[in-house]
Amino acid sequence: MTVEQSYVFAVLAATLGLFIWGKWRYDVVAVLALLAVGIPGIVTAKDVFAGFGHPAVITVAAVLVISKTLQASGFVGHIGNVLAKAEVGPSLQVFLVASIVAALSGFMNNVGALALLLPIVLQMAKKSGRSPRSLLMPLSFGSLLGGLVTMIGTPPNIIVAAYRQEFSGTPFSMFDFTPVGLVIALAGILFITFAGWRLIPNRDAKSGGHTEMFRIDNYITEVLVPKDSALIGQTIEHMLDLGGEDGVAVVAQIRRGHRRLGPRPDQLLRSGDHLLLEGEPTEIEGLLANTKLKTVGTLPLNLEDLASESIGLVEAVITPQARLVGRTSRQALLGRHYGLNLLAIARHGQPIRDRLNRVRFRAGDVLLIQGDMEAMPDALARLGCLPLPHRNIAFDAKSGIVPLAIFAGAILSIAFGLLPAAVAFIAVVTAFVLSGATTVRDVYEAIDWPIVILLGALVPVGGALQMTGGTALLADGIASLATHISPIWILVLLMVATMFLSDIINNAATAVLMAPLAAETATRIGANPDPFLMAIAIGSSCAFLTPIGHQSNVLVMGPGGYRFGDYWPMGLPLEILIVLVSIPALLFFWPL
Repeated sequence: MTVEQSYVFAVLAATLGLFIWGKWRYDVVAVLALLAVGIPGIVTAKDVFAGFGHPAVITVAAVLVISKTLQASGFVGHIGNVLAKAEVGPSLQVFLVASIVAALSGFMNNVGALALLLPIVLQMAKKSGRSPRSLLMPLSFGSLLGGLVTMIGTPPNIIVAAYRQEFSGTPFSMFDFTPVGLVIALAGILFITFAGWRLIPNRDAKSGGHTEMFRIDNYITEVLVPKDSALIGQTIEHMLDLGGEDGVAVVAQIRRGHRRLGPRPDQLLRSGDHLLLEGEPTEIEGLLANTKLKTVGTLPLNLEDLASESIGLVEAVITPQARLVGRTSRQALLGRHYGLNLLAIARHGQPIRDRLNRVRFRAGDVLLIQGDMEAMPDALARLGCLPLPHRNIAFDAKSGIVPLAIFAGAILSIAFGLLPAAVAFIAVVTAFVLSGATTVRDVYEAIDWPIVILLGALVPVGGALQMTGGTALLADGIASLATHISPIWILVLLMVATMFLSDIINNAATAVLMAPLAAETATRIGANPDPFLMAIAIGSSCAFLTPIGHQSNVLVMGPGGYRFGDYWPMGLPLEILIVLVSIPALLFFWPL
């Protein structure tokens, strides 16, 4: 092993360690890895940033925009509205949820499909009187299974398709993934329907279920602004600053019998105003001591009293890319900058009882927020939060059919080999903007920039492993097993190893690292590289054991009240089933 090979292996080992550690975001880790191979000159200066122009990176970014535009068209939401009206038994309900999200995930980003159906599935659970725990994990796993069916269903498929072009000169086409992917998706959905959802740990009997997630033990404290108060003529924001308690929320201002819910921070105080304060008792006491407000009494918290036609309460889940992750409500300036009152936080289905202003948000946390219903959607979108309450989404056939027709044209052009995927999908995004289906601002907001940076940085890192001969060295080691075992078992070994890696690091990163190794190994043993590359695509998307392997798993963690260890009881037998089903299918459709 050469010095350069040893160095690149050390960089990759450190990168994987940082991915698993999770302290730093994966895009930051990927950039550090890129610098680690770029600064010493292992990757030349002209190639350091070449990954950001890679066809796979461009295609992933374009697909994210397309998915967001299709969601906004209302067509997919209309399908969800039909789903929400279905009154069926638990197993059939699971089947409908998993199969519909799988069908959508084949042609749009699987995280986007899940995000669109998540509020609808919660509504279904509430309407049927069943726990959302039995539906949300099937929803997440169904989105992963559906992504296997086409090239654009999930980033690993796009990455593997692009790598095949580098390796052999011809990429995988749009529907090359369909024969094997469809077999796996059908087998997986049937397993989830008849057995899988029953394996999900059920703690509802102990915890009280989803309906108890925001049963807050705090009380609303009613205070009076006395006639001689120095606060008269000052703003609510000034009062809270003076009180020094950021954890207190003013949920209502009562003046002459008129109740103003969720008053703005710049609202002026007058003599005789009554304020309803929500917060921990110690925080309320601190504010009263500093402002000399008079306590009128305490009231049991009734959430229905805190909403009106214009001011509402919304439950929202924090997405992995949210700017709230790792920050407190004080640091995020929820009240002062966004006009939102944070009333409660739930984690793994349980309310957090610590002082809310000191809690650092995590991806998957569910927030109970009060605010202006008109401004709420924009504020939550800027924060990176997904609102959970469902509203019917109307489908305007006149405006909604245009983006669907444009997208269908691109799919046909790729399927018939008229255009490469990256060019076709960039053309779709451009057509969306020119036709008014989306705006330039929405295009940039729809792109998941951490994923783009991750891929753009890791492509040259993977190239460094190949250029130094590290990939060939690993492939030789694996190929040496061919003297003792069948190439089929090497195929199984690579798929299982990829599955394991995708459960602990990002699935796109897994595909970038494993695809070259699989192709080199196939070449060394004289086998067809295609089934090996397909095995990597499948394994990279099978993150069923943990919530951290895929964003879909993270998104359902909070609303479903799942813990880290709740995923493997259904995920492990599902992964075993996928190996048993996919290997024969691969050998049939892509012979060695």
